[in-house]
Amino acid sequence: MGKRRRVAERRKTRPAVIGGVIAVVVGGAGIGAYALFGTGAAADNSASTAAAGRERPVRTGPLSAKEVGTAAQAFLTAWQRGEVTGAAAATDDAAAARAVLAAYAEDAHIKDLTLTPGARTGDTVPFTVKGTVVYQDVSKPLTYRSSLKVVRRAADGEPLVSWQPSVLHPELREGDRLVTGEAGTPPVTALDRDGDELTTERYTSLGPVLDGLREKYGKTAGGKAGVELRVVRGKASGKQKLSDKTVLELSEGTPGEVRTTLSATMQAAAEQQVGSRARASVVVLRPSTGEILAVANSNPNFNTAFQGSLAPGSTMKVVTSSLLIEKGLASPDKAHPCPKYFTYGGWKFHNDDKFEIKGGTFKASFARSCNTAFISQAPELDDADLTKQAQQVFGLSLNDWAIGVPTFDGAVPVQSAAPMAASLIGQGGVRMNPLNMASVSATVKAGVFRQPYLVAPSVDDRTLATAARTMSADTLAKLRGLMAYTAAYGTAAEAMAGVTGDVGAKTGSAEVDGQKKPNGWFTAYRGDLAAAGVVQAAGHGGETAGPIVAALLKQGG
Repeated sequence: MGKRRRVAERRKTRPAVIGGVIAVVVGGAGIGAYALFGTGAAADNSASTAAAGRERPVRTGPLSAKEVGTAAQAFLTAWQRGEVTGAAAATDDAAAARAVLAAYAEDAHIKDLTLTPGARTGDTVPFTVKGTVVYQDVSKPLTYRSSLKVVRRAADGEPLVSWQPSVLHPELREGDRLVTGEAGTPPVTALDRDGDELTTERYTSLGPVLDGLREKYGKTAGGKAGVELRVVRGKASGKQKLSDKTVLELSEGTPGEVRTTLSATMQAAAEQQVGSRARASVVVLRPSTGEILAVANSNPNFNTAFQGSLAPGSTMKVVTSSLLIEKGLASPDKAHPCPKYFTYGGWKFHNDDKFEIKGGTFKASFARSCNTAFISQAPELDDADLTKQAQQVFGLSLNDWAIGVPTFDGAVPVQSAAPMAASLIGQGGVRMNPLNMASVSATVKAGVFRQPYLVAPSVDDRTLATAARTMSADTLAKLRGLMAYTAAYGTAAEAMAGVTGDVGAKTGSAEVDGQKKPNGWFTAYRGDLAAAGVVQAAGHGGETAGPIVAALLKQGG
């Protein structure tokens, strides 16, 4: 057999192996007396020491509690100790994590960092971050909560932290940084139209609005900057432009004052309406001027009402109807087809519950929100017709609104075949938010597009957007008649019951992939008020967003 050479084992220099997991003693009360590292997390670099030729099988199946805890602990331990490379290696995207962790360590100026994990829920581990923010001779305690998710690495199934910038702080998105220093922009005190102060303590929805006002007017409103920890938005923060956000104020600056068009009374009513519902947003404005009186969102962290990008469903039929009337393809009291189905561009379209209206008029189809009545006109239209109508008459989809804070100004792209047909009923590529749809109703009421605004243009001499043309008197009268009939006898009637005077309304439901229920939309006007709202994943607009809008129109007297 020949002689065999025995190699002495040198165990004294290796850590103890317990159940296949290496136990490493670390300091830091926030993490505990020890942390458990698996070979796929902080110990990833040691994988090459495995015996040559031995290939481990890829781990599959649900993560065990031990795997989740081990991966989470590895990441948190390394992060707390300031080991950027080690913490990054404990994630599934080490390069991206390393960059953000390094920026956090360098720019945030957080000392004595302590990370305390909470109770695991499945593959998610919440944790608390505590530390002290120190900048020059100013310091202040910091506490916030975050969470991480553990996933299996595709290559070998090892459990690792799923990397997202929001793991480090829930406000961080791709490209953002957490920075402590002298605030580049002084604070502002926002006032309503009557001079009353607007605060997030009184009006929860206004957080993003106040952030936007500070970003736009802080340097010109007469204030002086303080020192703060803030989220500085990067270019990759998403399609919607988000404002920088203050996380912790270390020393107060001296605020300047910015007067807005908001009404404290109407804002309070709007806050109350969306506060009792999940994922609701609403905007109220004056058609005669474009002044925004209220903006409210159930989610206080994102201004869906101004910056949302959602399919508006049948509320878009207000714009489409103006187009069909102008082209002589529809008239309120003339017969108009509303079949159960209509096929165009290879897509088979239908109505809600597959209803049909036999021998009906266009007014009946508008009031009942018949999809096929609009889709059936697609063969008579050019691909760009709806886009031109939205831009030239309603001022939408030009990205030129300047209301005083960031907005999304609607999108009505030129499409062809089936997507073009779907755009006629507010689906396809059409995207709007409550501000856009409130402006649509305001345009119908006023007879002319007036760009909505939150801060008067005289404050900073900015130029408001205008539309290229107005509807003819005949088209406008017919469109107002359609909306008035819908408010009295159509799908909006139940919500608008008791809303008196010169009124008009349109409901909408927008199907969204992955949602069991559609987004419910409602846009309406009453006198010199126009409003629109959306309740996401809640059902038909007349039943969901309708009561919100109607209540605010009543509030306006």
